[in-house]
Amino acid sequence: MAPIFGHPDHETGPTRKARRRRPAWALPGFLADAFRRGRPQPTTRRRRAETETPFELDCLQGALLPAILASAARRAAILGIGAEQVLIRNGVISEADYIARLAHHCGLPLADFNRLRRSDCALSDAQLRYAAWHRLLPIKGRDGLSFVQAPLRTAARRISEACARGAPPRVHLTTQAAFNRHMMRHEALAREAAMGLALRSPEMSCAPQLCTRRGKAWRYGLKLLAFTSAFMLAPTLLTQLSGAVLAIWFLLFNSLRLAGAFAGGERTPRSPRIPDAQLPLYTVMVALYHEGPSVAHLVQSLAALDYPREKLDILLLLEADDIETQAALSRLHLPGNVQTLIVPPFGPRTKPKALNAGLMSARGEFTAVFDAEDRPDPSQLRDAIDAFRHHHTDVACVQASLCIDNSADSWLACMFTAEYAGQFDVFLRGFSQFGLPLPLGGSSNHFRTDVLREVGGWDAYNVTEDADLGFRLARRGYRAVMFDSTTYEEAPAHTGAWLRQRSRWMKGWMQTWIVHMRSPRRLIKQSGLAGFFTLNLLVGGNVLTALAYPILIAACLLEAGLAATGSTAVAMFSGPFIELHFTTIAAGYLSTVVVSLMGLARRGLLRHAWVLVLTPLYWAWLSIAAWRALRQLLHDPYHWEKTEHGLARHSRLARHQRKEAARMETRRA
Repeated sequence: MAPIFGHPDHETGPTRKARRRRPAWALPGFLADAFRRGRPQPTTRRRRAETETPFELDCLQGALLPAILASAARRAAILGIGAEQVLIRNGVISEADYIARLAHHCGLPLADFNRLRRSDCALSDAQLRYAAWHRLLPIKGRDGLSFVQAPLRTAARRISEACARGAPPRVHLTTQAAFNRHMMRHEALAREAAMGLALRSPEMSCAPQLCTRRGKAWRYGLKLLAFTSAFMLAPTLLTQLSGAVLAIWFLLFNSLRLAGAFAGGERTPRSPRIPDAQLPLYTVMVALYHEGPSVAHLVQSLAALDYPREKLDILLLLEADDIETQAALSRLHLPGNVQTLIVPPFGPRTKPKALNAGLMSARGEFTAVFDAEDRPDPSQLRDAIDAFRHHHTDVACVQASLCIDNSADSWLACMFTAEYAGQFDVFLRGFSQFGLPLPLGGSSNHFRTDVLREVGGWDAYNVTEDADLGFRLARRGYRAVMFDSTTYEEAPAHTGAWLRQRSRWMKGWMQTWIVHMRSPRRLIKQSGLAGFFTLNLLVGGNVLTALAYPILIAACLLEAGLAATGSTAVAMFSGPFIELHFTTIAAGYLSTVVVSLMGLARRGLLRHAWVLVLTPLYWAWLSIAAWRALRQLLHDPYHWEKTEHGLARHSRLARHQRKEAARMETRRA
């Protein structure tokens, strides 16, 4: 391909003719449109005005073909953005090259971050995050105040226009990537990503609170003393009452699951396709750590999203010492709307801390979160916009369904498929209609960015940040709902990987319950009795069911053994209590199987229903994960056990895509 950069004198003879003959399909997006249209031929004053080059493209005159500049201007006018964004996002020119040309054309300096000291900045530590949001940093100097600016939206047009009028602004220009790198070096922003929620709302964070540790120790000690005294005075009665309370709790938990399953889910009505001009700016964030084998497929999946590149920002969040993933990304040709951001090494190394760092750089009206192994539906962002428009502004988050793609890898992956089908396609879809707090999934969450910042982002110390954020949104008066879209994921297929992931989830649910139950009275006041019971039944019920499962099984087996030998049962395992335990276990099995079968049926995956026979074995593994999580909660509460991806041997989605491609080839033939 002949270069599109160069001096106009080079565009002569055979080269110019070859470019005209270049097939339109070989050019990306608006470039193909430029060559189809050819040179614009204005016939009226209105059409001539439409084809005028906007100010922000003046610096590119002679560097790019006039047809390309004219097409970029038309595309920018349709989308309501700066024309340079069209060129940068489509890979026609790099942002660094454009900023250098704009600075030279306008006579403005480029920002030199090596000479910029913290004392030069006019903002306090608390105000720095606003500079990160708006890409505008005020700098004190001998001649007064100036600004370091990475132009957003139509800022480059305003700068160019001001310079054309002879009134250049006092700005030092830089790129988005350079601005973000500089801001992330500030300790204040690193502390904001790790401790922002804990500093502003300590009661909402599970971060260590050293100042109150002594008071907590006294309270926990008194409670333990009271429980021990009661057990010594009446051990049988206390054991029976505790067992009865737990059994009733579990029965209510399973009843809630069935109620959500049979409630049915409201389907978002399909709206006409939203024109590109009316689509808002969208930010997609993906936190990566040791994901070298997955990034190529990830970038491919994100590039397939049906959303204008010019209105889609994709942030890949990396750890400073993750050389593997950084090297894998460097070998890829990343689209112009994809940026990498190095997360500052301050505080816990967790996914929510990385997302908080990304949130400070997010400039979209909406923000979506995906994982490294995710394969979202191409229309998911547009479907999310439809869902937000369908609901009131109190809906701050919409959650897509998650579906396991490697069901054939092992019985664990198959059970994961049934579990997710019941959870996302049945239970949560119906449960969201009740207006109760929704425990979010860890991926495919779509947020209103301003609300996400208002509630403090994610808790960097919570290892199941999604569930915690769902309840925190509810306490601030917002709702989360499900919407009709699917993201395909890879499930751990081996016992070790599954156990580490599920232990982390269990530990995070424990953290979430502890944080929100610090003050039950305040929780009831903010989310109502319904929210209070939702937290205790869903989060508490999940954890307690897993912890108590082996105890209930042991009690039932002991009773059965005593009955078989004709011995008299001891008081703590006799009478109606053991019958209640049998009923509890049976109800748990029943609700799990029913909800999972409904989900598999909706997914057309009933061929995997055989795995539900292994539910008792699966629950035993869940119990091991729960007890392991409890031990970690006491000794290593903030450790994030990484789930390795890119190991799937089978992919249902890939197989379907291959069949569709073969069918299309057959039709063409």
